[in-house]
Amino acid sequence: MSPRSVLARIGRSGLEFTRHAGRAGSLLGATVLALGRPHRYLAETIAQAKRIGVDGLALVLLMGALAGSVLAQQTGYQLSTGLPLEIVAGSVVGGMLTELGPVLTAIVLAGRMGAGIGAELGTMKVTNQIDALLTLGRDPVVELVVPRVVAGTLILVPLVILANVTGILSGYLTSMALLDLTPAQYAAGARGYYHTAALVYTLVKAVAFGFTITFTASYVGLRAGGGAAGVGRTATSAVVSIIVAIMVLDVVLAPVYKAVS
Repeated sequence: MSPRSVLARIGRSGLEFTRHAGRAGSLLGATVLALGRPHRYLAETIAQAKRIGVDGLALVLLMGALAGSVLAQQTGYQLSTGLPLEIVAGSVVGGMLTELGPVLTAIVLAGRMGAGIGAELGTMKVTNQIDALLTLGRDPVVELVVPRVVAGTLILVPLVILANVTGILSGYLTSMALLDLTPAQYAAGARGYYHTAALVYTLVKAVAFGFTITFTASYVGLRAGGGAAGVGRTATSAVVSIIVAIMVLDVVLAPVYKAVS
């Protein structure tokens, strides 16, 4: 590949990124402005919150339990004989609150909720239902985007908290069963690590991830085209885009923990 072709490809990629950034910024602005009309989207927001939270709860709790158990086992197995076993509890609590709890919950919901929103809005786009809303004088952003974004942003907070609690309890049970920790040792290790900054940090991540999942899925869904095949590509693109966005946001939010400590 010649240098000219490489530069042309980089230029096209940069132009496409700029277009997406501009369109996403426009949708974000419309979403923020629409928040001032809660009577238009409150009922649908409640329905979306039930769909996102209740229907995805079992999977979130399962992932939290598995994460806590793995953290406890890996920490216990890697400790040398001279280190106190209380470190296991600190590792579980710290790992769940600052990283695994919010990130795993977000990734689970990215696959479940992100694909669903992308496919749903993508289907409405390719079947001209969104154009029909515009013809009737109804705002698709208020009707479709805002309820999903508000519901996802709010409902991810209790889901992440439940995932954290489940992971810590799972780590406790694993430590008792496999690592011969006493309840007093686990409690001492957990108290030694826990501080308010970790709780604030996990809540900040929950809000940021919830917004990112729903907004990205809505944006990708509204850009769908190409009939039924396009809807399938939209669902895939939504999940991939959300997971990448979550990991980038996880890196960007890392300094927040230091700021709140």
